[in-house]
Amino acid sequence: METIHYPQLNETLYVEKLSNGLEVRILPKPGFQKTYAVFSTRYGSVDNHFKLNDGIEKRVPDGIAHFLEHKMFEEPEGDVFSKFADQGASANAFTSFDRTSYLFSATDHIEDNIETLLNFVQNPYFTDENVEKEKGIIGQEINMYKDHPDWRVYYGLIESMYSQHPIHIDIAGTIESIAKIDKEMLYACHETFYHPGNMTFFVVGGVDPDKIITQIRNNQEKKTFTAYKDISRLYPDEPYEVQAKQRIAKLPVSLPKCLFGFKEKVSYLDPEAVLYRELTTKLLFDLLFSPSSTLYQTLYDENLISDQFGYEYQASTQYAFSVIGGETKDPELLIARMRQLIEPIMISGFDQISFDRTKKKRMGNYLRVLNSPEAIANEYTKYLFKHIDFFRFLTVYESLTLTDVNQRMKDHIQWEQLAVSIIRNDIV
Repeated sequence: METIHYPQLNETLYVEKLSNGLEVRILPKPGFQKTYAVFSTRYGSVDNHFKLNDGIEKRVPDGIAHFLEHKMFEEPEGDVFSKFADQGASANAFTSFDRTSYLFSATDHIEDNIETLLNFVQNPYFTDENVEKEKGIIGQEINMYKDHPDWRVYYGLIESMYSQHPIHIDIAGTIESIAKIDKEMLYACHETFYHPGNMTFFVVGGVDPDKIITQIRNNQEKKTFTAYKDISRLYPDEPYEVQAKQRIAKLPVSLPKCLFGFKEKVSYLDPEAVLYRELTTKLLFDLLFSPSSTLYQTLYDENLISDQFGYEYQASTQYAFSVIGGETKDPELLIARMRQLIEPIMISGFDQISFDRTKKKRMGNYLRVLNSPEAIANEYTKYLFKHIDFFRFLTVYESLTLTDVNQRMKDHIQWEQLAVSIIRNDIV
């Protein structure tokens, strides 16, 4: 088992790649009562078109990764959630654009819960009947989110930006796409994407690394898997331009919701470029939009934003975009005022004192994350599948300069790349 020591963080990560391809990573946190484990596959909603090393291209229905996640908790003898509960653990799962994760947190019976997590994720149970039943359940979920203002405004923004890349497709798919799913497709996708060679198991908490790796080795040695086939994800060419400048929907809301952001002109980025862009942009957005910024206070005093105003940045090797906004009484005026306030800053740049203060705040927030087993496991896995080491963030933050952030502002804020999503009240 390899050890990777991060002296700046006083953390030691234990890593081993098993003979079947599974990557195991263990971060002991002496003195921590809670242990958190996450079993993740690099398989998300955007992986609907791919090619294996046998040369055969495959297309699968939109939403199948999410559908598969739902079905994994069902076993012949019952629901896996109850088994975790009996062992004192809280379990969950989620599907994102680029990964599916199954997890538990517990303070006791850690070995039992690790065994349960490994076994149910690697032993699917699908029948014609339970697949058909799940279509109705997920169909209700899809319809529910159609009436959810926050979900609609968020996806409305992504749909405004992207026309070809599957990121613009709802993670759950559509009623029509999930209708095409059958148990054979689920088994085939499980065999392809849930192969140990495409997965990682991460454990963080008050654990003994040698004991945990021995348990996982023994568990995996008892199982047989087909030979791993390398997966090439196939994505359509995405135009640099936004798909639509503005998208408006109507739902019963007390105040309009407005999200806007900038679609970056990305065809491919290497992982180092993704990491640099992400950390620099997060620092930039804190300088621009945090509650302590002049821009925020101006918009708040003008009653154009509320304390629900937020911002985020999404980046991968294939796409990159920002999401900014929240509730507002006047979406059009908010966008206009935002531009009026940002453009002078783009000319003058930020001052060194504000930059230094915000950079220290960012680094402090990162260090606080390292006190949460849940946050460590989820963030580490998220970036691992982008080939980025989450424990290098502090080093990168330290290297960033005021010049980097001022240049990043000019590179990211391109007004012709702006897209807007608005939810208005449907009652006139």
